[in-house]
Amino acid sequence: MNIPQAKLLRLQFLARIVQKEVRYLGLTDQRLFPVPFTRQQVERLDEDIELSERVDAFVSRFGRLQDTVGDKLLPQYLNALGETTGPAIDNLNRAEKIGLIHSAEIWLALRDMRNQMVHEYMEDLDKLVNALNKAHEYVDTLSNDAGKILSDMASRGWVELER
Repeated sequence: MNIPQAKLLRLQFLARIVQKEVRYLGLTDQRLFPVPFTRQQVERLDEDIELSERVDAFVSRFGRLQDTVGDKLLPQYLNALGETTGPAIDNLNRAEKIGLIHSAEIWLALRDMRNQMVHEYMEDLDKLVNALNKAHEYVDTLSNDAGKILSDMASRGWVELER
């Protein structure tokens, strides 16, 4: 399937970004979660700048990967495949149906987790702890689904994957 050069270049750009985001999120996830995150750790964020920066990096990288894949790469890729694109829920449902992601429902939950981590950050420490731990549980799902999309793109000769 041939796609216009501009679409191909955009997909290749997004693929390079997603590969980096997956790698960076994985590194931050490993550093932040040797054990589940606790309320005591959140209470120390004002004093423990290194921990605070790791939390910020995790929240940012999780949200960025979820956003880049779900709101940028996926619609572009579906469009390149000749699929009709629309609201995020429709794109996610279509992606699940054709086997690009594990579950549209999980992806909607990932978006909610991202919003909770960002918006609850300063107000409700228990919600933040829960959102961080839940997001940690889904890092592999998010990364694996991104990998499925990238692998499918590579199988069509549209992108080269990092080794």
